[in-house]
Amino acid sequence: MIHTPVSFMPIKLFTPYLPQSSKQGIGALAASDLQVNIDPYPDMETGDLIELFWGDCYVASTLLSESDIGYTIVLHIPESFLQSGKVKTYYRVTKIGSESVRSPSCKVWVKLETPGGHLLSADGEENQGLTPVKFSDTVMRDGLSAEHLKEGVCLTIEAYPHMEVYDEITLRWGDVRMDLPALTEDQVGDAIEVHVPATLIEEAGDDLHQEVTYCVIDRVGNNSLWAPARSIRVHTDAPADPEK
Repeated sequence: MIHTPVSFMPIKLFTPYLPQSSKQGIGALAASDLQVNIDPYPDMETGDLIELFWGDCYVASTLLSESDIGYTIVLHIPESFLQSGKVKTYYRVTKIGSESVRSPSCKVWVKLETPGGHLLSADGEENQGLTPVKFSDTVMRDGLSAEHLKEGVCLTIEAYPHMEVYDEITLRWGDVRMDLPALTEDQVGDAIEVHVPATLIEEAGDDLHQEVTYCVIDRVGNNSLWAPARSIRVHTDAPADPEK
């Protein structure tokens, strides 16, 4: 009896994904134990060899057992392979007696540098790489005037290490927070001028040593932690200056 050979149909593979990806990519925290997930594919069988690539470098593999069939396969990217920049990851499946089939690529942005630089504080609560906010000399000396309580006050956030487009800055005034718009390309490398509205100052209330600070979160979720706080005097019931 003559058997007609059956033509081989390539298996359909799904794009791998990184469950730890935050916002637009991978940050320093996820990089310490980075996982790549591979969803079950049609005709998944015991003995299939899955090989994972990061860029064009082989990084890990697994030989499927019976208990793997129908489940998501999790492989790890060694931290030594990670560098900041754009990269693609994909995998190959080789069945017994067949040629390898390559999956679609997952493109990802990696950023390992934290805004403000590496944390220098031993307690891990503030980042000494960030400069405290700056007020005018008058505000630093005398605190807020009655005029500030009507019109708000301006402060400056100096440029910081690893400042990049899409960084999001949160200002903390006492217990009240204000989110600033994400940085644009024109702002990178320059000091940021911030107007704090009178309503926020009033909401935070009086404090002879009001602490003002900020933190930065970049596009991949790296958190700078808080800058060293600046302390100013706030007295919202202050009488108007008779000389004004």
